[in-house]
Amino acid sequence: MTGSSCIPALKALGEQTRLRLLRLLFGQPLSVNEISERLNVSQYNVSKHLRVMREAGLLKSERRGKLRLYGVSEKLRKEMRGNGVLDLGCCTFRLDKLPK
Repeated sequence: MTGSSCIPALKALGEQTRLRLLRLLFGQPLSVNEISERLNVSQYNVSKHLRVMREAGLLKSERRGKLRLYGVSEKLRKEMRGNGVLDLGCCTFRLDKLPK
């Protein structure tokens, strides 16, 4: 990502809970309930954060039965370095340094 294509991602990642959520989803796709339990955040707030991140193109979702699982988009996965650093081109995020 470069230039103006970075702006939606930066807006979406400008909140610590969303960064923690993103770090969690880099591991595996999860449902709202699973994310809520792991981050100790209400389901309502998780849903709001997921919507913002999905609209920014950072996440994808898929239906599995009654569940909707959320995961990191392929576009964003390409921006991740192996050492826990998300490099958007305009800036980097250290996901490995976030509090649990």
